Amino acid sequence: MERLVSVDFEAYTPFKTEIRQWSDRKKKIKVPLLTSMVLVKLAGNPTDIVFEIPGVVRYLFDGGKRAEVSQREVLAMKAHLEVNRGFIEKKLFKGDTVVVPSINQEATVLSIQGKNCIAQLSKLAAKVSFQLN
Repeated sequence: MERLVSVDFEAYTPFKTEIRQWSDRKKKIKVPLLTSMVLVKLAGNPTDIVFEIPGVVRYLFDGGKRAEVSQREVLAMKAHLEVNRGFIEKKLFKGDTVVVPSINQEATVLSIQGKNCIAQLSKLAAKVSFQLN
């Protein structure tokens, strides 16, 4: 991401905090929410110029065309990661489709652990978690 920003691209990498267990301790670390992905704003830039940046391999595709993420979706993702709140009232099961609170995006439920739900966003294939009520 730093390489993209250094040549005047607007780029964003969402991170989440995870607790990792070592043999002698637990530690909170930041890991990318979207594994191996950086969101890049291409407005006014030729779309292929990003491939001149070392480490950039390809675009994410959705339905056979280059995936686009709106500014609204990026802002919603930022807000969700900063606040990480929102609740679902109904009973959910693995495989159900749900609209994730605070980012208003459709996702498929992967697992439910107590009051915590892990779901995969349909559009970005990213995993998110939220609280059940």
